[in-house]
Amino acid sequence: MSLSTPVSRRALRHTRAIDIQAFKRDDGLWDLDAHITDIKENDTLLASGPRVAGQPLHDLWLRVTVDRQLTIVAAEAVSSAVPYPGFCDTIGPAYEALVGLNLMKGFRHELKQRLHGIAGCTHLTELAQILPTAAVQAFASDVWPTHDAASAHVPHDKPFQLDKCHALRTDGGAVAQFYPRWVVKES
Repeated sequence: MSLSTPVSRRALRHTRAIDIQAFKRDDGLWDLDAHITDIKENDTLLASGPRVAGQPLHDLWLRVTVDRQLTIVAAEAVSSAVPYPGFCDTIGPAYEALVGLNLMKGFRHELKQRLHGIAGCTHLTELAQILPTAAVQAFASDVWPTHDAASAHVPHDKPFQLDKCHALRTDGGAVAQFYPRWVVKES
């Protein structure tokens, strides 16, 4: 399924691309490499000078290394293209402030406390905000089971993904069909 057909002719002016790749390391840790780019379709005049169409205004990287509990043990940020060279690209070391945070326990609140406003880069901090859900997808099946282990006669806790989204609510049809022992019936 795709979006509806636009109601008017359109001209592409800007593309923001976000890519996150998760890597399981040989030492048992995981790297989440996040990348964001902003590209204009036309030449752009910034206060710092002109930018040629198709060249990134932002080309930013953020890597966090997490353990199996999703606690950040290392973090680094690199700015390959920025609108204000010599200024924007000096913020990388600030992202070491992510070390010690857990992606599943108040991460977004703590991220804002540590790196909001002039303490960080708007775009890198925005990129960091989506790391928790990317980590969940990376860990699903590889670290955490995504099936109901009852079928394998292995007792375990309620699957982590239940009650985390609309489709997998424990009083809903998907849980009734795919995770029947966890369904909560309305009284």
